[in-house]
Amino acid sequence: MDAEAKSLTVAALADEKREEWGLKVQAGKRGLAANLIATSDINRPGMALAGYTAVFLRERIQIVGNTELSYLATMTPEQQHEAVHRLFSLRPPCVIVTKGLSLPVLWKTEAEEFSVPVLLTPMDTTPFIHALSAFIDYRLAALDFVNGELVDVFGVGLLITGDSGIGKSECALDLVDRGHRLIADDLVKVLRRGTGIVMGYSAARASELAHHIEIRGVGIVDVYSLYGVRAIRIQKRIEVEVKLVQWKQGMDYERTGIEEKLTDILGVRIPRVTIPVIPGKNLALVLEVIAKNHILKVFGYHPAKVFDDALTTVMSKSPMIDPFIADDPE
Repeated sequence: MDAEAKSLTVAALADEKREEWGLKVQAGKRGLAANLIATSDINRPGMALAGYTAVFLRERIQIVGNTELSYLATMTPEQQHEAVHRLFSLRPPCVIVTKGLSLPVLWKTEAEEFSVPVLLTPMDTTPFIHALSAFIDYRLAALDFVNGELVDVFGVGLLITGDSGIGKSECALDLVDRGHRLIADDLVKVLRRGTGIVMGYSAARASELAHHIEIRGVGIVDVYSLYGVRAIRIQKRIEVEVKLVQWKQGMDYERTGIEEKLTDILGVRIPRVTIPVIPGKNLALVLEVIAKNHILKVFGYHPAKVFDDALTTVMSKSPMIDPFIADDPE
């Protein structure tokens, strides 16, 4: 599926975090619904207030704390007016004042003129910046939905994909029965978080609907009720995709595992292992081996490459002898 475009207005930020962060709108209410937040990067506008705006990043939320207000207090009223006017004329999405500091009327006047919302929070500056950046990063994260199962196997997030009816749900249930943990069945909500990380969640809109598996011929199975809280997880990093394909005579599939195949999820490259499915094959055991093998690779040990290197060494030291050619008795 195509990644879903994300957007966040200043109004949405103020509404969602009003109670947790004690946010209050002080001025610039006309810009609440119109101004969009496009990045989780945060800016302190000290340089802009001092007069240098050549590299001002206007798309960033501006955080004003005791440092900025103390600096302005050293200026004359005319200089203060010029500095504050300069900041708001650059039209950032919003200005957030920390520590519950009171603002001069001048700030509210400029905020109304340029429709730049000014919000107030009682939180200290540094903890607030960390919390704000993390929240916006989550809200603006690239989003997609993938048909499949997501299971935590030995701490490795395995995304099981394949055609409908191939046995993905049965495989996931078998893994849960062996002590592993289910994150999502049928439809996995995927978010890109940070650099090179994709997280998977259940796509169910209500928590009561999550952690259910549909087994053909049986119906809906409630994993939480059957196996308890230890059999489920809310989220998990997706580290390996396991694609189940129907086995066919003459099909080409991996024999050595030396060359790692990769797939792309929201711009993040992760390993993909393709498993041919035949009746009676113990898929849960195969997936456990895939998870353990991935852990070894994370720690720098690649079994297939080690075996290949050892085989090459043996072949280079010992000449190949054909056992079917007998020695000449003479």
